[in-house]
Amino acid sequence: MPRILVVQCMQEISSFNPLPSGYENFLVERGDALLAQRGRNTALGGAFAVFDARPEIEIVPCYSARAGSAGLLSAQGWQRLSSELIAAVEASLNGIDAVYVSLHGAMGADGELDPEGWILEQIRMRVGPKVPIVISLDLHGICTDRMLRQIDGFALYWTYPHVDFADTGARAARLLLRIMDGTVARPTIARVVIPALVRGDELITKTGCYGDLLLDCRRLEAEGQAAAAGIMIGNPFTDVPELCSQVLIMTDGDPEGASREAIRLANAFWLLRYRMQGKLVPIERAIAQAKTIEGPVVFTDAADATSSGASGDSNVLIKALHQAGYRRRVLAQIVDPAAAAAAHRAGVGATIEVTLGGAHDRARFTPWPVKAEVALLSNGKATVENTRAPLNAGPCAVLTFDGYTIVVLSHTVGLQDRAMYFANGLDPRDFDLIVVKSPHTEYHMYDAWIAKNFNVDAPGSTSANLPYLGHTICARPMFPMEEIATFSPSATLYGRAG
Repeated sequence: MPRILVVQCMQEISSFNPLPSGYENFLVERGDALLAQRGRNTALGGAFAVFDARPEIEIVPCYSARAGSAGLLSAQGWQRLSSELIAAVEASLNGIDAVYVSLHGAMGADGELDPEGWILEQIRMRVGPKVPIVISLDLHGICTDRMLRQIDGFALYWTYPHVDFADTGARAARLLLRIMDGTVARPTIARVVIPALVRGDELITKTGCYGDLLLDCRRLEAEGQAAAAGIMIGNPFTDVPELCSQVLIMTDGDPEGASREAIRLANAFWLLRYRMQGKLVPIERAIAQAKTIEGPVVFTDAADATSSGASGDSNVLIKALHQAGYRRRVLAQIVDPAAAAAAHRAGVGATIEVTLGGAHDRARFTPWPVKAEVALLSNGKATVENTRAPLNAGPCAVLTFDGYTIVVLSHTVGLQDRAMYFANGLDPRDFDLIVVKSPHTEYHMYDAWIAKNFNVDAPGSTSANLPYLGHTICARPMFPMEEIATFSPSATLYGRAG
């Protein structure tokens, strides 16, 4: 009975978030606990569905560590996490015939800027050259040279906002089975690195030009020209040596075809690099226009997007709105453990004087004194809308003042949907202006019913104004930090003899 080892390690970091993450940020599961993802819209959920359909396959669930986006993982946190993961792999190696590894691709740790490459290298050392390894990755990941030298195949997300978690895991599982069955006998991967970082609405795959390019990747797979295909746009906030955009095309023993298609797609991507930049609205203009709009509006604070690795403690938009005299119903979220604790001490109905903002990123955000009523207290537990994954923001409080309703969180969690609003008894539809700390959300969550979405130009560790961030580690020149006159794409080929 063929035995497939299943490993997962996922986190996305912002190098510009001053608050480091640690081991405690991760939900760690071992052994059969991983099987609880069966039926869920997760990469493992999709992979398990494929493996379960083959009764002759034995799944060996090994180790899973998943964390929300945050700052750079501490050296101590990485040491513990990596040691546990490899120890679990070593304990599960008996009779292993193949390996599936679910990764994000935009991890980063103090002392190890390519954690995924390290993990795959260590697994490869232990399983040997002949055991196939297939990985799945977020399209916001960075697939490094070291990673590609260890693997036999890959599957990448095809949607943004991401909804195809399970589909990606299923594609990875099917590819792994094809390699095991010998129907993909000579895996060859072509990689073309593109010196460009991109953000903005054109990355929304249902409507943007990036989605059109990914449709071509889907076509290559559907027509059998590629065993796997995708375009990774990296996470511009993960400042690591191989940060870039890149095309990956995998074929069965056709290096020329893989290279040709990867170069073609890289050229097409390059021509669209200006279009794929964030279109930001100055704060003052956004507020002035919002005052004239009767229907509800959204202020997108992508610069403090916790789903991209920001600290979540920006008060810039709510303070600017208040100072500009905006007195309609405003709903916002902020990470401020001290304010949340003060509210819990005071109790519901109490009036408290606290500061909001600047709890972690004091260099960008100055604490703002407010006098507010404690409207509601909660334990901060919620469920992500699309994946049903748990969220835990710690003790939370709803504070109200001058028409402003602020959900105050103790811990940073992904705010890419409405989960933390709903969990605290709030419906965004009841407000005139909603602050969303995510560059994009699924269409039905906001854009389907609001009058206008302002992508506001604000400071923060995940700002779409990429030159503002101050990259120091990634390769240069890199667009848009520098203008690049010419780009001549070339493909690097990877193929394992084992």
